[in-house]
Amino acid sequence: MIHLAMRNESKRKGSSLYRRDELTHLAERICRGEGMTTESELSLLLCDDPCIQELNRTYCGVNAATDVLAFSQSWKRPQGVPVLGDIVISLETVDRFCESDRRAMHDEVRLLFCHGLLHLLGHTHDSKKGRQHMLEKQALYLFRDLESSWHW
Repeated sequence: MIHLAMRNESKRKGSSLYRRDELTHLAERICRGEGMTTESELSLLLCDDPCIQELNRTYCGVNAATDVLAFSQSWKRPQGVPVLGDIVISLETVDRFCESDRRAMHDEVRLLFCHGLLHLLGHTHDSKKGRQHMLEKQALYLFRDLESSWHW
């Protein structure tokens, strides 16, 4: 079971872009598929470009907005529940990339959430092989064809 804490600090509102139950279900599917069987906790922050740019500058040394960041954590709550980490998605970047198409934005949020969670679970894309592996995982968990599973 995944406990998903969500907060939207973006100016872009609308439950059609993200639904806690849908993202929780996706997180549980990904975690099961990656062999995780324990109860875990995960947080998602939806924000705009200035917020994600500040986080990117502070923690990654890159002074630019991006679409998604993932910050892994390796601790447990007092009751023993492991905390996977934090995913941050800029809805402003999503909006711009999808040209304000709400359906495309909904799909993009799911893709970025999947991508961020895969990072929290240890996957990277800093090599050609790693990139291909991430694309395949995203396609698998999002039930997509490989060509539409990322837009690098």
